Amino acid sequence: MGSDAGSSLRNSLDLAQHAEQWGYRRYWLAEHHSMPGIASAATSVVIGHVAAGTSSIRVGAGGIMLPNHSPLVIAEQFGTLEALFPGRIDLGLGRAPGSDQTTARALRRNLDSDPDAFPQDVMELRHYFAAAEAGQGVIAVPGNGLEVPLWILGSSLFGAQVAAALGLPFAFASHFAPAMMMQASEIYRRHFRPSTQLDRPHLMLGFNIFAADSDAEAALLATSMKQAFVNLRSGRPNKLPPPMEGYEKTLPPAATAMLAEVLSSSAIGSRDTVARALGAFIERTRPDELMLTSMIFDHSARLRSYEIAADIRQTLH
Repeated sequence: MGSDAGSSLRNSLDLAQHAEQWGYRRYWLAEHHSMPGIASAATSVVIGHVAAGTSSIRVGAGGIMLPNHSPLVIAEQFGTLEALFPGRIDLGLGRAPGSDQTTARALRRNLDSDPDAFPQDVMELRHYFAAAEAGQGVIAVPGNGLEVPLWILGSSLFGAQVAAALGLPFAFASHFAPAMMMQASEIYRRHFRPSTQLDRPHLMLGFNIFAADSDAEAALLATSMKQAFVNLRSGRPNKLPPPMEGYEKTLPPAATAMLAEVLSSSAIGSRDTVARALGAFIERTRPDELMLTSMIFDHSARLRSYEIAADIRQTLH
């Protein structure tokens, strides 16, 4: 919602605590920088905050933008988290900067790191989590010998290819970039090579849910995300706006078409409406797991959306 960072972080923990009670398996936070509406720039710190306030739900990064960091630093950070919260930490990895190029330069001091070296960086990171070998010069402490599951994140075919080649689970960002979802899923499944972490493909797809007690209420709640995406694509990122009656009527055709694509992996409506849309999506895509997002301005309405989704989940099993 359009509040300050402290309130947002407290709300994130509250949502995670409710999600744990409702039976959700994971709660992920994403690395973004210089974004007025996102407070998870220090992603590992926020993961520690959420993990400390919950007891069983897995907490992880969805994801860490690896080109912004040395693999050793990430191994140490997530090794520390795994040491504090054994068996509850996930590490999703992406190759985008999670920001614009000016911010990326400020993060790294220069742009010498190569996003195309992402697969090598992932392998280096995986090496630091393995048991240290005799004579090994650089050791992640904490980190070495700990089983922190690695995931590859992506919104294109590249991530699918990397995940398949390295035998890692793959999470596709279909909740905001669904265009290549089916093609990426097929490539990942077809080319997957088993690894010590995973013996068969494991595909997670992102899906937006705006669930409320009526279709009309849900449609209104979804206008916050619609405004946020139009602002972002127009170069005006800001805090999540409050819902706006009749917002769609104010949009030019290009913005309407953009939102139709962005929200194609979404369900907006009452419990029954969302259940039908979610069931149809699962039938069409056959994911191993779904990552649900609910970008709603009011915290209580967002909790209600996830509660309805949790109730639907019980009927789909």
